[in-house]
Amino acid sequence: MTPGERFTRRVRSALRREAHGLLHAGPPTVQLMRPLGPRVPDDARVQQVLDLCMRVGEVLLSSGESVDETSQTMLRLAATAGLSAVDVDITFSSITMSCHRGMAAAPVTSMRLVHYRALDLTRLEEVARIVERVERAELDVEGASAALSEAVSAPHPYPRWVATAGWAGLAGSIALLLGAAPVTALAAFLVTGLIDRLGRLLNRWGLPAFFRQVVGGLIGTGATLMLFAAGVIPPGTRPSLVVAASITVLLSGLSVVSTVQDAISSYYVTSAGRVAEIALLSAGLLTGVVLALKIGFTFGIVLEVAGELPTSAGRFSLSVLAAALAAASFSLAGYARWRPLLAAGLAGAAGWGTYGALTQLLGIGVVAATGAAAVVVGLATGLLRRGGGISPLVVTLAGITPLLPGFTAYRGFYQLAVEGLADGLVTVTIALGIGLALAAGVAFGDFVARPRRPPDPVVTESAPTEPDRQ
Repeated sequence: MTPGERFTRRVRSALRREAHGLLHAGPPTVQLMRPLGPRVPDDARVQQVLDLCMRVGEVLLSSGESVDETSQTMLRLAATAGLSAVDVDITFSSITMSCHRGMAAAPVTSMRLVHYRALDLTRLEEVARIVERVERAELDVEGASAALSEAVSAPHPYPRWVATAGWAGLAGSIALLLGAAPVTALAAFLVTGLIDRLGRLLNRWGLPAFFRQVVGGLIGTGATLMLFAAGVIPPGTRPSLVVAASITVLLSGLSVVSTVQDAISSYYVTSAGRVAEIALLSAGLLTGVVLALKIGFTFGIVLEVAGELPTSAGRFSLSVLAAALAAASFSLAGYARWRPLLAAGLAGAAGWGTYGALTQLLGIGVVAATGAAAVVVGLATGLLRRGGGISPLVVTLAGITPLLPGFTAYRGFYQLAVEGLADGLVTVTIALGIGLALAAGVAFGDFVARPRRPPDPVVTESAPTEPDRQ
């Protein structure tokens, strides 16, 4: 065969293949256009899982947990239940969760509003235990939903008067921590108990939180003025510490730590909402205290700010013990059980011990020492996340309570009412700096010590099968 014939044969074969491809059908297009995306259960199962995750997120957010921790818990719970392609969006008072189902079906989205802020550490611990059991495959979705309903609807483990005793004990312990005499600590105990009962009544009547803070500051300062004028609190027993202790109790309900954690984790909308809430409630507290002080000046009753006590080894030991009692009292007010009470007391003692050692022995400033003490509390919180059997939020909230700037805040309020705007604003700014140091220190310590989880799985589209590549 000559070269010309071979070339002609090759051309004919190529043309024949092209003509065959043009005249005959190709591979089926149904497989090429099939829906791509993650495989998820049916609608009923998706709704069941989303409802469970939303209810868990509601308990965490209403208890003061940060948005990042709440979102991560919801995502882990959804992934364990078979929903890997989900998104969670939290904006201060609302939770939105969406499950993506590729092109197979429309996404399923659920939203829930968080209308209340209630501290129940026992409920929080029960919910955390339910999530752990689901992750260990000890509970299915149906069982977890039933257990969650039982935990949320269960009554508090203690009567309400025990929680009132906890708040009152917190005030009495803070007064002893600041160097108050026994009669002053007893007055702080009784006045704070009155504030708690009155605040509960006003809450039942639907009075907004701002006005409850005004009433709390007014009652705390006004009752102290009346006791001082009546001679129940004699001169020289530092009666102003009663007001400082009640201010500390009213500040302890503010979510300062969660606010800074949300800002650090880039949840700026929720952080801004919490900042607005803290500013509004603090302004209400300032209004009540200053108003009561002005009324006292009208009748010639003045509560001067108590001076600093001289430091000693015995005084330091008593302060550490009082800090432990204050942290345990806060946990008791939050309906914590006995084991978390012990952990909270240890965290409070460790935090205040660090603060006292830095300020009294090394001469470090108040703001820096507070931040370092908060890092210690944050480290304990992060270690508990590794499986301590106790909710980390118990240690976070209780451990920083003795370090709250109640005394500094009262000094600033007093200066605003008596000495002028300039001095008062400086002292209030120092109190704000202490609060920020507390929150940032806890967030940093928790970040350092918490367990490192693997990154969330990336959901990719299903790859085409071999026949589809032809």
